[in-house]
Order: sequence, then C-alpha cells, then structure tokens
Amino acid sequence: MSNDFIHLLFIGLIALFPVVNPLGSAFIIEHYFKGLDREEKRNAVKKVVFYAFSICSVSLFSGRYILELFGLSIPNIQLAGGIMICKMGWELLSKQEQSQDKIKMSEVSNKDTSLENKLFYPISFPITTGPGTMSVLFTLSAHSAGIDFNGYMVNTLAIFISILIMCVLIYIFYLNTGSILNYLGKKGEIIINQMSSFLIFCVGLQIAFSGIKTLLKM
Repeated sequence: MSNDFIHLLFIGLIALFPVVNPLGSAFIIEHYFKGLDREEKRNAVKKVVFYAFSICSVSLFSGRYILELFGLSIPNIQLAGGIMICKMGWELLSKQEQSQDKIKMSEVSNKDTSLENKLFYPISFPITTGPGTMSVLFTLSAHSAGIDFNGYMVNTLAIFISILIMCVLIYIFYLNTGSILNYLGKKGEIIINQMSSFLIFCVGLQIAFSGIKTLLKM
C-alpha cells in the first residue's frame, strides 16, 4: 500500500505541475502586484494560495457532483475556461504595446482595493488553477471511484498531498518573482512578460481546442 501511495503521489505531482505551472503563472500575474511592499504582497499571495487550494480541494472531493448538479461536462468547462484564458492572454499582450506612462498608471492602480477583487478572478482562477487543473483533478478522483474504502483513502490522500505541495510551490514562486525579474533586468522582464502573455494565450487555445474536440466526438 505504501508503494501505491508513493506511486499515486508521484502521478499527482507530474499531472498537476504542467497545468498549474507555478513558475510560468508567477511571471504572468506579477504585474498585478506592482507597487506592493513585501508584507502586502505576502498577504495577497497567501489569499491566492488559499483560493487555489480551495478550488483544487473542491474539484477533488466534489467536483464531479457539482458538474452533475448543473448538468455540465468537463469539455464544456474546458471550452469556457479556454476562452477566458485566451481573452486574458490577448489583453496582456495588448498591454505590452501601451506607452510607459500608461503602464505606470496601471501599476499604481493595482495597489488600490481593486486588487482585492482580482485575487480570485483572474489571478487564482483561471490563471493559477484553471480548467486544466480541474480536469486533471476530476480525472484523478474518478480513478478512485469503484474501489474499496482503503484504496479510496490512499488514492485521495496521495492526490491531496500533491495539491498541498503545489500550493507550497505557488507561494514560493509568487512571492519571489520580483527578485527573479530584478535579476533579469528591465529588458528581461519585458521579454518574460511578452513570452508569458503569448504562452497563456496558447494554453487557452489548447484547453479550448481539447474541449471542442471532445464535444465533437460526443
């Protein structure tokens, strides 16, 4: 049973890391935290981690039942979430073309109360934990269905610990992204922001395409 637990823990981490992508997501959301001091950023990141943990836990333990309640399917969630992520990626790409004055004004505005309203959407969902994360957790939790209670507990505990580890990585990367960008310099920051914006647009397309492909087969 211990071997099964370690195996499932490893599978959970391997499956979650690419869709959560804590380092890549950290570069994408860093502009929301511009102008915050260390303590303010720490408090904001803690809330993001809490929201991400809550989304993952709900997806693991009751996601399938919530979808059944509203008559939704995973492909529909993928399609809608993919469209939202594409929209955000496009907006981020467009911001790269603004003048420096507009960028500075945008950075200052992030320090007001509007940041509080952005911590769940779009920072926690769908940038940090989006449709891809939910789909992976739905799939992993479905693997636990139809087995004995002990097997269910081992599977669920392994996936739950995988979620906790991902949350720790999110906290570390989100809190220290500024230091990484400072090391890269201003030009490096611009390049990273542009690449991250383009990649999130591509990720949105991929998620939406996966949903469309599955829907067409149904």
